[in-house]
Amino acid sequence: MIAPEKIEQLIDRFQFLEAKMADGSAGSDIAKLGKEYSDLRPVVETVTAYKDLLAQISEAEAMLSDPEMKELAEAELPELRAALEASEHDVQLALLPKDAADARPALLEIRPGTGGDEAGLFAADLLRMYQRYAENQGWKFEILEQSLSELGGIKEVVARIAGDGVFAKMKYESGVHRVQRVPETESGGRIHTSAATVAVLPEAEDVDIEINPSDIRIDTMRASGSGGQHVNTTDSAVRILHVPTGIIVVSSEKSQHRNREIAMQVLKTRLFDLERQRVDNERSADRKGQVGSGDRSERIRTYNFPQGRMTDHRINLTLYSLGQIMQGDLDEVISALQSDAQATLLAEMGA
Repeated sequence: MIAPEKIEQLIDRFQFLEAKMADGSAGSDIAKLGKEYSDLRPVVETVTAYKDLLAQISEAEAMLSDPEMKELAEAELPELRAALEASEHDVQLALLPKDAADARPALLEIRPGTGGDEAGLFAADLLRMYQRYAENQGWKFEILEQSLSELGGIKEVVARIAGDGVFAKMKYESGVHRVQRVPETESGGRIHTSAATVAVLPEAEDVDIEINPSDIRIDTMRASGSGGQHVNTTDSAVRILHVPTGIIVVSSEKSQHRNREIAMQVLKTRLFDLERQRVDNERSADRKGQVGSGDRSERIRTYNFPQGRMTDHRINLTLYSLGQIMQGDLDEVISALQSDAQATLLAEMGA
């Protein structure tokens, strides 16, 4: 049973926000209040539908004492009670605590792990998979920094993804991705196992992290390229060292000004992620066992090419549609991970 007082508090808050925005008294807080109003609207719609069902059930139960209406009430009540059960579950989901970072853009970082050249090639495959997934979602995908191997694999890549609810979906991708397949470089047809590490970080906003200028060291240098016209012949690449944490960020686009902007944004995002992890670790001792914990050392998924199989080890999900998944069809995987995370939260709340 949903606590009635909690529902009324939500509705009261929503009506307060609506009135404040309508009468123009929000002032400089209009953007902040507008965001809260927008986030609260679907929740209030869900709890209002739940309240309406409760009222309909109450009316139908009252009709049972009327001989002329009893038969109609008896026919309606089972359907209404079934709808109420589904509606109560919807309300429980709507009331779950939200990750404040869910609506933010995200930085995607991919690096090869064990497996040599094959790991770099697999990292490139993962990058293409996420690019296609972003396109399917209507998101903007921008590569900020990329280092390639001679075989076309990836040594390291950092990309920014912006759009509706990016981090809410992409946060489940952090971890070690393992691949089992016959590498292009393998002449004997033997199956190799290699891995790549994926990290997805919510983009930091200026208000989140304040960096003391004395804590950073900024150097400019000549960027390395793939040869020919792509080589950067000026000292425009920027390298920033954050002394207290030892975090190093490099950006090597053609514009030194743009490189500084990119490097500072990536640095703020990594520092913001460190702070989020610290807070989460304090809040939950068993955080590493949770889906989407962001633990970069956890092996989360295996891509088995000979069998056309993908297995997500966190939720024991196996799909025999690897071809579509590598083309960016991640909806089924991410939906399953979100559902599992919601079920875990509901269980923790005793719902």
